[in-house]
Amino acid sequence: MDSKKCKTNNVEPIQPGGSVSTMTEIDLSTTKLNDSTVSNNSGLHSRSKRGKGKAKLTKKAATKGLFKCSNSIKEDHGKPLFGVAFSYHLPADSPQMFATVGSNRVTIYECRDSGYMKAIQAYVDSDSEETFYSCAWTVDTTTQHPLLAFAGARGVIRLLNVYTRDCVKHYISHGNAVNELKFHPTRPHILLSASKDHSLRVWNVKTDVLVCMFAGVEGHRDEVLSCDFDISGTKIVSCGMDHSLKIWRFDTEELLLALKSSDVYVGDSPEAFPTLHFHCPYYSTRDIHRNYVDCARWFGDYILSKSCENCIVCWKPGAINKDLDDLKPKETNLTVLSRLEFTHCDIWYMRFAIDYQHKYLAVGNLYGKTFLWELNLLDPHKSKYSTLSTVRCTTTIRQTAFSKDSSILICVCDDATIWRWDVVGK
Repeated sequence: MDSKKCKTNNVEPIQPGGSVSTMTEIDLSTTKLNDSTVSNNSGLHSRSKRGKGKAKLTKKAATKGLFKCSNSIKEDHGKPLFGVAFSYHLPADSPQMFATVGSNRVTIYECRDSGYMKAIQAYVDSDSEETFYSCAWTVDTTTQHPLLAFAGARGVIRLLNVYTRDCVKHYISHGNAVNELKFHPTRPHILLSASKDHSLRVWNVKTDVLVCMFAGVEGHRDEVLSCDFDISGTKIVSCGMDHSLKIWRFDTEELLLALKSSDVYVGDSPEAFPTLHFHCPYYSTRDIHRNYVDCARWFGDYILSKSCENCIVCWKPGAINKDLDDLKPKETNLTVLSRLEFTHCDIWYMRFAIDYQHKYLAVGNLYGKTFLWELNLLDPHKSKYSTLSTVRCTTTIRQTAFSKDSSILICVCDDATIWRWDVVGK
């Protein structure tokens, strides 16, 4: 996508029919995306690109370990699925719900008993050149409706109300593709986006305000590929094509005041909201990886980060016994605690997942295998993993995601297939 001039102080929710393409809901009764077939807790739904053909039943090789493969399904567009995310905001008695993004499509599924996956909603962008890369769930704190944010190659962030089935808002401000989206853990209306335009941006989706940007002189010098809030929402970690990992403070007095002001900002105000610009991270390093860093996640006060080097590194800024809040300005010291090594994952934009309870970590490889670590059993000297594999899954796994109760693992692939793994004994 050609680079556009960024509008830093003017965030505009564009309604369907405006200057951006529109999202149209797909009639699932004609595409039959919801016909995943289950037989003896395993099955495959395979279709041609035109959506024709019969569902096929396949036998899966038995897998020993924590999870077993219970089902798979193939989306009829046949193009890579780059993102998957579970909703953590549903009532306890509701089925687990997740979304996938790939090509110009967004599809929402429910996880039913016996491995069944039911497609309940699907949407397509009117621009056939759009490719969605990431999605993230939150909840409307007023109505309690589940909301899904998604974005991709065109740099437009969209917000879908799953209850009303409306694409309620579009945000245009990034100058290029959006690679990842994350919602704040305690402020569900605050959205973080990482972009190819070298910046991270923070949005208030309740008042349609661009609160702040993290970019500039000491920011990223190439695409920002991944970002994450820590569990308390006071820090952000980001990483990208410049091989660097950066930590940004999200609890400064200036930023907290801006967040408070954004909550009461009125959209038709004669003055634009004063978007803050932060040029200097709290901490920065290029000493962990020697290539693109395409995924980073907080693990308590530690950070887990991955490059295309067949390894996920668990590390901590500063000394092991030093509090993260006590780092000196410009400090570059770090402590590597463990290296989680695996095989055949040497291309970029393959993202791992940590479950909500921080019990498991899962990442896929080029040949359809998923590597699973139990995080409470990490050995600083030698990491041991379980391998989840089936003879039918042979293509690149782009992203993994766990349900909130850690009982279901979803893997999405380059051939538009979705693989469901259920914890053994659940």
